[in-house]
Amino acid sequence: MIRVTPSISLRDEEVVEEFVRAPGPGGQNVNKVSTCVQLRFDAAGSPSLPEEVRERLLALAGARLTSSGEILITARRFRSRERNRQDAVGRLVALIREAALVPRKRVATAPTAASRERRISEKKRRGALKGRRGAPEEED
Repeated sequence: MIRVTPSISLRDEEVVEEFVRAPGPGGQNVNKVSTCVQLRFDAAGSPSLPEEVRERLLALAGARLTSSGEILITARRFRSRERNRQDAVGRLVALIREAALVPRKRVATAPTAASRERRISEKKRRGALKGRRGAPEEED
C-alpha cells in the first residue's frame, strides 16, 4: 500500500514496475544489471483516485501520459535498482499530491485609481517621446 495523502492510498497492484538496462554511468555493471525502473500507473482507470484528482492528474502528467491513460515514469538517476525504484515511486506520489491540491479560485479585482493614473501618464510620456522622433517641422 502506497500512502499518498491521508485520504488517498494506492494498492500495490495498481503500480507496475519494469526493470530495463539504463544508459549512463555504472561501469561493467551497466551492461549486466537492469537498474533503470519504468513505473506504470493507470491513472485513467484507478479506483483509488477521486474523479477531480484524476482529472487534474491527467492534465499535470503532460508527456508522461500515454494514449491509454497510463502515467509512465522512468527513473535511472542512481546505480542501484532499489534507489531508482524509490525515486520513481516518490515522483509518482509527488505528482499525485500536487494533483490532490485544490487550486484556489482567482478573485477578480479592479485596478486602483493610482494604477490607472500611472498607466495613463506612462502612455502620455511614451507618446510624447515617439512624437519627438519625427523629422523637424519646417518654418516659413
